[in-house]
Amino acid sequence: MKAMVYTEYGPPDVLQLKEVEKPTPNEDQVLVKVHAASVNYGDWAFLRGKPFLVRMMSGSLLKPKHHVLGMDIAGRVEAVGGSVAQFQPGDEVFGDISAYGFGGFAEYVAVAENALAPKPANLTFEAAAAVPMAGVVALQGLCDCGQVQSGQKVLIVGASGGNGTFAVQIAKSFGADVTGVCSTRNVDLVRSIGADRVIDYTREDFQNGQQYDLILACAGYRPILDYRRALAPGGTYVMVGGSMAQVFQAMLLGPAISMAGGKKMGNLAAKPDQNDLIAVKELIEAGKVVPVIDRQYPLSEVTEALRYYGKGHTRGKVVITHL
Repeated sequence: MKAMVYTEYGPPDVLQLKEVEKPTPNEDQVLVKVHAASVNYGDWAFLRGKPFLVRMMSGSLLKPKHHVLGMDIAGRVEAVGGSVAQFQPGDEVFGDISAYGFGGFAEYVAVAENALAPKPANLTFEAAAAVPMAGVVALQGLCDCGQVQSGQKVLIVGASGGNGTFAVQIAKSFGADVTGVCSTRNVDLVRSIGADRVIDYTREDFQNGQQYDLILACAGYRPILDYRRALAPGGTYVMVGGSMAQVFQAMLLGPAISMAGGKKMGNLAAKPDQNDLIAVKELIEAGKVVPVIDRQYPLSEVTEALRYYGKGHTRGKVVITHL
């Protein structure tokens, strides 16, 4: 089978399209013919081995442990191991396979059945591949950490990105009053997916006197105390994505600020969850959430897809097609 392979950390140019052995599913695995995948921050980070923390997380400091990237997939089940109970050959599935060594930038991948869920019936494989990681991250940030409620005022920072486009729509599905923060070129997009108000950060500061019950920073870019000032009494700030400085501020200062009382601040420790993926699937099938796709690239052009992603200006998700 064809796969986009890398054997050293570096820029997208280290990727090579190669013929590799087709995997055989273990007793508890599902073999999926991958029809589409999508690019996530983890792919970009593990490709370059930066920040250095990702090398420590992978347990391989000098060279990548896994040689095929790709966290999100959508495809059709080709074979199942003897103990697999949820799926059978021919089923259309999607999922986040990051907990099982990646592998989505290939024609086939073998993964544990609990990494997958039935593909939303109303989505193409390409659209479904855009969903798993970003959709679940947005859901967990809003619900598990943020405890979002109907009628609350919610601020989504980085509302036009992969996580942000899902967060805007999921927050609206819970009945929240949503304000999205993005750049000028993305204002119309964020408004089109349901935001009640949109703040163009190049022209307006979100610290405009308005306070929010929940702030979800999908692309945090301000000091943590700025977000604290924008929180209403009893409000919650959840750091989902941003610079390492933003991550460490939320990790180190967040608990201390929370202990001071009145406002909660911290990071989301997101992880793949089959039940959460199914919950996002149900929102999609109900018409409450629609994946936003920026660009699509064939498997042979994963290098270009990652180069584009690395520029940091994606609108929604970048999708890899395998057909």
